[in-house]
Amino acid sequence: MAKPKRRFICQECGGVASRWQGQCPECGEWNTLVEDAPATVFSLKHDLSTGGRAVEFVALDAPAEELARRSTGLAEFDRALGGGLVPGSAVLMGGEPGIGKSTLLLQAAAVIARRGEGTVYVSGEEATAQVRMRARRLGLADAPIKLAAATSVRDILTTLAAMPPPALLVIDSIQTMHSDTIEGAPGTVSQVRGCAFELIRYAKQQHGTALVLVGHVTKDGSIAGPRVLEHMVDVVMSFEGERSHQYRILRALKNRFGAVDEIGVFAMATGGLEEVANPSLLFLSGRDEPLAGSAVFPALEGTRPVLVEIQALIVRLQSGATPRRAVVGWDSGRLAMLLAVLESRCGLNFSAAEVYLNVSGGYRLVDPAADLAVAAALVSAMADRPLPDRSVWLGEVSLAGEIRPVAHAGLRLREAAKLGFATGYGPAGSVNDTALAFTGLRQLANLVDRVMVRA
Repeated sequence: MAKPKRRFICQECGGVASRWQGQCPECGEWNTLVEDAPATVFSLKHDLSTGGRAVEFVALDAPAEELARRSTGLAEFDRALGGGLVPGSAVLMGGEPGIGKSTLLLQAAAVIARRGEGTVYVSGEEATAQVRMRARRLGLADAPIKLAAATSVRDILTTLAAMPPPALLVIDSIQTMHSDTIEGAPGTVSQVRGCAFELIRYAKQQHGTALVLVGHVTKDGSIAGPRVLEHMVDVVMSFEGERSHQYRILRALKNRFGAVDEIGVFAMATGGLEEVANPSLLFLSGRDEPLAGSAVFPALEGTRPVLVEIQALIVRLQSGATPRRAVVGWDSGRLAMLLAVLESRCGLNFSAAEVYLNVSGGYRLVDPAADLAVAAALVSAMADRPLPDRSVWLGEVSLAGEIRPVAHAGLRLREAAKLGFATGYGPAGSVNDTALAFTGLRQLANLVDRVMVRA
């Protein structure tokens, strides 16, 4: 048998190198290469076409038992999941440290346990006394949750095999788990992959245990560990939010049992995470009177319209200093493109001004339909004139200065009308079945003319 070759795995991207080096050649991160367990070299003479058991094939229309979703007791959590936890599914939840992942899962586990269903919570980061202290603070100390502090996957699976399969199994977190069959420290690529595989196999074989794995994130916000971890699970969720703001957003990035891009909105309070049934009121709070540089955009997260405020500030420079472009909550590259269109197609000059753009409440926008609202805020800030009161703006701006249609414009306008907005501006020809007065715009220059000439 040939001698196993040494290999080094990047803990950030999963890249493989034949020797150790300070910087990963794949992602460019420093000091992330760790030696992996030696792989077993098999001879080409081994034939895998014999010696196994036959695999049973079934037809697509074969009768199958419909798995009923299990509610977490939190409507916003269920919404992001697509209706609740599916028995036998594996959910991976990532988020920054201290954002509230453990609090949210402890609250959901308490609801399921109080319904009389078995619930197991295994913490690899905290002692049981610390988890019990949090439970008392949240008023969940009476919930019959089976709590343990362990990091050995063998010990966890041995304990679970001696008891009825639980309805919910929470592992907090997968980066702290360790398998004695794999060489390497907890958190390495091989350990994370191997431990997750064993836990997911347990959940699938029990046909009733919903597994939730908590995952660490890197400095750029992606889930740490090998990328294959996200392929192994059924649902990948991201718990987002700014620590300086009270709101938290639970976003589904992958969901085999429902739609992606659904969100659940929570607010951090002294008693834990509280559901926010109407997030638009949260992101629009404090709008007492119209101000220059402020525009409201009806964003769409999955099937939920959310109204957010976009704020812009233009500062004219007196000297020849290089102007700054600062963006919070939006793509800086898209802002540069929009400024170029305003200069080239509309004759506005931003080259001698600093531009600051902010999405209020710490919300992050990725919807291209926000182009028109951002442009309206920029033009309003430059003219120092507020936009029409109780108005919303939506539309995608092309490089030619055209305002293009957006998806689900009617749904966005209905949400705006429900919250008391009177007028809407967007692409010409958009469907408007509400009492809201809608004005269609074909060119970005039409927007500039309306704002600049408005008294």
